[in-house]
Amino acid sequence: MLSAFVRAFRTPDLRRKLLFTVGIMVVFRVGSFVPTPGVSYTNVQACIAQSSDSNTLLGLVNLFSGGALLQLSVFALGIMPYITASIIVQLLRVVIPHFEALHQEGQSGTATLTQYTRYLTIGLAVLQSTTVITVARSGNLFQNCSVQVIPNDTPMTIAIMVLTMTAGTGLIMWLGELITEHGVGNGMSLLIFTSIAARFPTALWSIAGGAGGAGKFVIVMAVVIIVVALVVFVEQSQRRVPVQYAKRMVGRRMYGGTSTYIPIKINIAGVIPVIFASSLLAVPGLIAQFADKTQGWVVWLTNNVATPSAPLHLVLYSLLIIFFCYFYTAITFNPDEVADNMKKYGGFIPGIRAGRPTAEYLDYVISRITAPGSIYLALVALIPTITFILLGVGTNIPFGGASILIVVGVGLDTVKQIESQLQQRHYEGFLR
Repeated sequence: MLSAFVRAFRTPDLRRKLLFTVGIMVVFRVGSFVPTPGVSYTNVQACIAQSSDSNTLLGLVNLFSGGALLQLSVFALGIMPYITASIIVQLLRVVIPHFEALHQEGQSGTATLTQYTRYLTIGLAVLQSTTVITVARSGNLFQNCSVQVIPNDTPMTIAIMVLTMTAGTGLIMWLGELITEHGVGNGMSLLIFTSIAARFPTALWSIAGGAGGAGKFVIVMAVVIIVVALVVFVEQSQRRVPVQYAKRMVGRRMYGGTSTYIPIKINIAGVIPVIFASSLLAVPGLIAQFADKTQGWVVWLTNNVATPSAPLHLVLYSLLIIFFCYFYTAITFNPDEVADNMKKYGGFIPGIRAGRPTAEYLDYVISRITAPGSIYLALVALIPTITFILLGVGTNIPFGGASILIVVGVGLDTVKQIESQLQQRHYEGFLR
């Protein structure tokens, strides 16, 4: 593998793409430490030192921003508005026929949907930046901090902060598109990878430096390695549905007669169900933050639902992941559309009639595959969390199921793209 890296850097075109990608990632990390105008950097650092990273309300956004959210930097929102906008546009295809028609138009329709995603990203950035600033002004961003992170909260200062954070989100979106166009791999995915991986050294140091640090560090690393191996094995697995294309004459040429397959991954939904479940379970925490904490129902909600280590929270987390796995798979994979495309080009599954029977068969296969896929996703999300609870090292360190899924998934995808470019130049790739 190291020799493949050397060959990649010896290829001028590939070396230029790799260096460009690394340069954009460095710019992204630098922006995560530039404070937003109106924020007291000294007070923010003091608050981070005084309070633990246990705010479940904004923990997911802070994870995807690489810790920039708690720094209240210009990149505080990270890539989260774009992720949310992409998911919303994808879900709207089921509700709005125009969006589905654009999706079926091909490249031009996809470009229009991408433009809609950009507009929605900016709108969500305005909304989320306003929310973050409001939470910071109320003191709920740092529970145990006595100093103000925003000393001057005049309307003009707040407007400048909202504008700055929104512009930072737009810049992140542009940097991601630059990587996709001129670098290696998917730009948005690599920026998320950078944000999550940037917190690994600090988390490892905090585990190793605590009480019983050496033993806990070894156990945590063993669990992480096991989960990574499980993720690699499952993410590489697929159910191959054979497809046969009939021969047909076009002019004087014969086309078709080939055999291929439809690769169906065990985990079609990816990390999206984990993000949906985490976001939905953050709502009780939001309610508890702003409600009267002396009331009985607020105390019960805080202790049983909003607390990540509570048994009810873990059960709900698992059930939501399984539900959203089925839900998102049903939206992203349309058996009727696949069956129609196969019928249009003369394709059929051996032993299955074309048309409606093919769609029913594909729906049956998807249902059978999604069951173990959803259970696998719930296990990957829960095993690290339960281990960290038992060890007493906290539940917000960046080794959770979502983090491992994203890091391993993006790493595999990027390595495959580099490998394909190496093989085009008659070199061996990374994966043998």
